[in-house]
Amino acid sequence: MDNAPGNILVVDDDDKLRALLIRYLSEEGFRVSGVADGEGMDRFLDQHPVDLMVLDLMLPGEDGLSIARRLRSTRDTPIIILSARGDEVDRIVGLEVGADDYLPKPFNPRELLARIRAVMRRLDHHPVPSGSASEEVRYSFGEFTLDLVSHSLMRGQQAIELTPGDFALLEAFVSRPNRVMSRDKLIELLKGYERSPFDRSIDVRVTRLRRKIEPKPEHPQFIRTIWGKGYMFTPQGNPDPQ
Repeated sequence: MDNAPGNILVVDDDDKLRALLIRYLSEEGFRVSGVADGEGMDRFLDQHPVDLMVLDLMLPGEDGLSIARRLRSTRDTPIIILSARGDEVDRIVGLEVGADDYLPKPFNPRELLARIRAVMRRLDHHPVPSGSASEEVRYSFGEFTLDLVSHSLMRGQQAIELTPGDFALLEAFVSRPNRVMSRDKLIELLKGYERSPFDRSIDVRVTRLRRKIEPKPEHPQFIRTIWGKGYMFTPQGNPDPQ
């Protein structure tokens, strides 16, 4: 990215809300464009770079979940989903298909701005482990190598695609091995949003990450559930997975 915060595409068929978000986010320094549906989004993406997408679920034609799923198969552009229904199931499914955050309607534009900035920090900020400059910025576990500089995960010579949210979560785990971390601690490390008492977003994100790194996601060896406490990352693998 250059000195401007980034290119944002708002995909929402509500003309008034789309115009409001374009104006508000533009005043905050972003380069913002808007389209009303999936077809308009496809045409825009064919011609313009996008650093983050704000995507409504309830769209004419192809719905937002289908669009998010399709985008995740071809690109890793961060996605913040909007939904008027505010349903917990929508949030879970949205995160499962690869969205980086979820915001129920109605919402304060300042809240969306905070979510956007949090996701952008994940894109721009790749912390190096504390200590001397000679310390490694790569973490190895099993067949995998996570590189904090190139922002990549490799299984041998094969690159594993991670969304910015996946990468941030995996980095939080690998940099704190063999340590139990609560869901609240993980949310704090991800610099995300305030957690509600029924928020399952971390569990959904862990499940999504397990599908990418665990030989048997239903019997995880690396990201272990510590019942009643949270999760623990075991780089050597759990020799006796439950």
